[in-house]
Amino acid sequence: MTPRILVLTGEPSGDLHGARVVSALWSRYPGATIDAVGGRHLSATGATMVGSIDVLSAMGLVEVLHTLPAHLRLRRALRRRFNADGYDLVIPIDYPGFHFLVAEDARRHRIPVLWYIAPQVWAWRPHRARRLARCVDRLAVILPFEAEFFARAGIAAQYVGHPLLDRNGAPSRDEARVRLTIDPTSRVLALFPGSRAGEIARLWPAYRDAALTLLATGACDRIVVAATSWGQYPGSETMDVVRDDPALVLASADAVFAKSGTTTLEAALADVPMVVAYQVHPITYRLLRSRVTARWISLVNLVAEREVVPELVQDAVTVARLIELGRPLLDPASPERQAQCAGMATVRARLGAPGASERVADLAAEVLAA
Repeated sequence: MTPRILVLTGEPSGDLHGARVVSALWSRYPGATIDAVGGRHLSATGATMVGSIDVLSAMGLVEVLHTLPAHLRLRRALRRRFNADGYDLVIPIDYPGFHFLVAEDARRHRIPVLWYIAPQVWAWRPHRARRLARCVDRLAVILPFEAEFFARAGIAAQYVGHPLLDRNGAPSRDEARVRLTIDPTSRVLALFPGSRAGEIARLWPAYRDAALTLLATGACDRIVVAATSWGQYPGSETMDVVRDDPALVLASADAVFAKSGTTTLEAALADVPMVVAYQVHPITYRLLRSRVTARWISLVNLVAEREVVPELVQDAVTVARLIELGRPLLDPASPERQAQCAGMATVRARLGAPGASERVADLAAEVLAA
């Protein structure tokens, strides 16, 4: 069988996860035609790139308006492909707003859809699960509780494990500290203010001022920033600003200030305690506040189904609160740190074993065979 497959991503994390899925598909179908919308990781697999994520990525209802023209152009281009060539399978990965539309277009052309990394409709607007049920054949979910949630909506959902478990090659703590010239006994606070311009602009001032206070009062010895290649971090002169290598930063850390998202799971997998603090555009927050149904914003707490790590949202993100919650995490003997480490062990156990990409490829084979 030589199937024609389209893999869709909308941001860097999806591009990375999609590349692993494509590699698994190549091993099963060496002669397949695989087209992709993605970035450098998918391009490196040998997939034929039919769209780029560079102009798509945005976070928040207000922020995404700036990328609307690019999304409309891409949707028209994909519709032409559905009309002209058709595919045997479409695999959207995360990025629900746009991928809902493309999945619906695919189904109108009788093309099966296997969605990987489910839209987090359980967090807000759970009624959208009904829409998802109409536009997917199979759903590959990455959080343990999601399979049951989507099954109640009539969706054939399977837990495939979290793709973070497939990552390898991360530096050890000792290696990271050697590379960053950090003494093995130093207490290191790492800052993860995000990878989007809006995130950095909103989170950086509070992260910076809290971290500098902890440094000045002796609660930590070094501050390391997980920075983007282009980001601006004013006031970071006494910090180690590490660009485009978040794994190195995390490996060196004793505690973390982190935005919500996969960073929180990465820290839990590395057994690094954290304070989760996140802000969105004020208009976005006002629009979403009444719709959010999830109790927590961090994946760590969602997987644990209880509060393992403290969360600060919107106006609660203050320098004083970051200092209050962050200080005990830098003390190896503190009850707060020990409790977090115990909770993160539970999270790691619940996530299971590596192999998510291979399991997605197995599901793809099932759909293609059907």
